[in-house]
Amino acid sequence: MRDVRGVWALMHTKVARWRQDPVVVQSVRSAAAASVAYAVALWFSTSPAPLTAPLTALLVVQVTLYATLTNGIRRVNSVVAGVVVAIGFSAVVGLTWWSLALLILASLAVGHLVRVSEYVPEVAISAMLVLGVTSVGDTAWTRVLETLIGAVVGLAFNLLLAPPVWVEAAGESIEDLARRMRRLMIRVGEEAAGRPAFEVAAARLHEARELDFDIVEVDAALKQAEDSLKLNPRVREGLLHRVVLRTGLDTLEICTVVLRVLARTLTDLAREREPSPLFSAEVGATLERLLGEIGDAVVSFAVLVTTDVSRSAESAEDRLAAELSTATATRDKLAQLLLDDVRRDPSEWQLYGAVLTEVNRILDELDTQHRSQRLLEELDRCTREQRERAPRLTGLRDRLRTALPSRRNRSGPVGRTKSQGTTR
Repeated sequence: MRDVRGVWALMHTKVARWRQDPVVVQSVRSAAAASVAYAVALWFSTSPAPLTAPLTALLVVQVTLYATLTNGIRRVNSVVAGVVVAIGFSAVVGLTWWSLALLILASLAVGHLVRVSEYVPEVAISAMLVLGVTSVGDTAWTRVLETLIGAVVGLAFNLLLAPPVWVEAAGESIEDLARRMRRLMIRVGEEAAGRPAFEVAAARLHEARELDFDIVEVDAALKQAEDSLKLNPRVREGLLHRVVLRTGLDTLEICTVVLRVLARTLTDLAREREPSPLFSAEVGATLERLLGEIGDAVVSFAVLVTTDVSRSAESAEDRLAAELSTATATRDKLAQLLLDDVRRDPSEWQLYGAVLTEVNRILDELDTQHRSQRLLEELDRCTREQRERAPRLTGLRDRLRTALPSRRNRSGPVGRTKSQGTTR
């Protein structure tokens, strides 16, 4: 009995993990939408195999509802434009090598004119398929009908079965980035406290530079999460979620840049002082402790910006404030020790000052007051841009929010911290 329960629990865990996997979710949703579109097209289309409908549904259905809507509109526009171009060409010329070339050029030009973005080649493909058959008129309208069926099924599929919100996946990516930064800070601190060779310090600099690739991956996950929040009926306060995550990633990106500069400073110092240690024993130990404390603060900051429960957010903010306070005290001690060393030997004062400046910059970026101010400014900017782009829609939404009873306290979509800027 225990084995059966263990197997069941393992299967349940795997299914839950698959449901959060973008590849699995996208594959299942696309296959289901394509099958439904084909079944519907068999009823309405005169074609014996209306494969345009499932093809359109397959291309229209994306991971997020926002991407589905935008892709569906562009896809339909591209097919209709291609069909219109083909009908025009069929009335004038037949299918020859030179007419095909003109058809493709005209289709691509029309595709750019109607602004179908990545579906510009689809305009030419539709035009060629329609022009290449005998009964142009019937095939043209059949293709338009099948395309409309596929697009409608794809849109309805995501409207009735709302796609998942990828905020949790984006939050995990942000936290993973913060933990990688922490591990690198700890290694840099351990080596700075000893007698590292120039090659070792250069290797840490290379690792710091590779964090740029991690930033790109996290940015892609965050863009997917931002799209999943747009036009999604399951999400309230979508703008606040997007701004919190985006500003949090921006802060970590700045910290990675400063960490790279710090690694470069220590590499230059290792070159200048080799084979001597970078710092005195007390300074090295203090710097090691400081980088470890800053690494802990970076992870706490990532947890704070990805926490959506009020009580957990307050706990994360308290932990971050305590770690920053401890790191600030250690920074002050390091500054005094470096000043004493510079007074004894001023030959490396520029590099010592650079180390202290870079540490200060990271602490300043992680400061909760600084983040609160930045978050409020970003919210104001996004709200202002939203009102300028669609003033009528924004006014209608504001009136609906005023008329409908508020359910925020019951649903708890956003966790509020003690400093209002770090709310989610």
